[in-house]
Amino acid sequence: MFPIFDLSLMHAILVAVLAYLLGSIPFGMVLARIMGLGNLRDIGSGNIGATNVLRTGNKFAAFLTLIFDAGKGGVAVLIAHGLFGSAAAQIAGLFAFLGHCFPIWLKFKGGKGVATFLGIVLALSFPTGLAACFSWLAAAIVGRISSAAALVSAALTPIWFYVFGMPSAIGLGIILAALIWWRHSANISRLMNGTEPKIGKK
Repeated sequence: MFPIFDLSLMHAILVAVLAYLLGSIPFGMVLARIMGLGNLRDIGSGNIGATNVLRTGNKFAAFLTLIFDAGKGGVAVLIAHGLFGSAAAQIAGLFAFLGHCFPIWLKFKGGKGVATFLGIVLALSFPTGLAACFSWLAAAIVGRISSAAALVSAALTPIWFYVFGMPSAIGLGIILAALIWWRHSANISRLMNGTEPKIGKK
């Protein structure tokens, strides 16, 4: 369920710190300010991710936020893997995700991590990442609710790691899925009482 830990403690700490700092860049807030969309904290759910950027009505800004938030997770994983191997890649993925959810620049109040999660999974195992993305898309088409699609995709990802021959990432998949479900606790409550907003609702 986990990779063989094949790097030094010093390298592991370096990877964790740099991945956290990269993951903590709040691209949604930066793009909203640059494009004159206002403060995301005062819009919709107050979240800094692509779904809330979409509630400003600017689809291009939401698309860019999705790409950059996914990209920072993927880049962290790929660089760490290239320098130190598979264990470092998973450490980088975990800490990039934590950086997005708990960014030091925003007093540790960040996003819910779905796009960053997908970027991490794509970089760790491209087939698994595609399966996770298609799981999100299918659930979003059926239910038209972004949070529900994210919960479905996250829950299925450890299974996809197994199906596509990467059992060493199952442990990380479970940890990230658990964090996503925890970060969506308020959404889960709204889903249960039928008040969760649909995709694209301002």
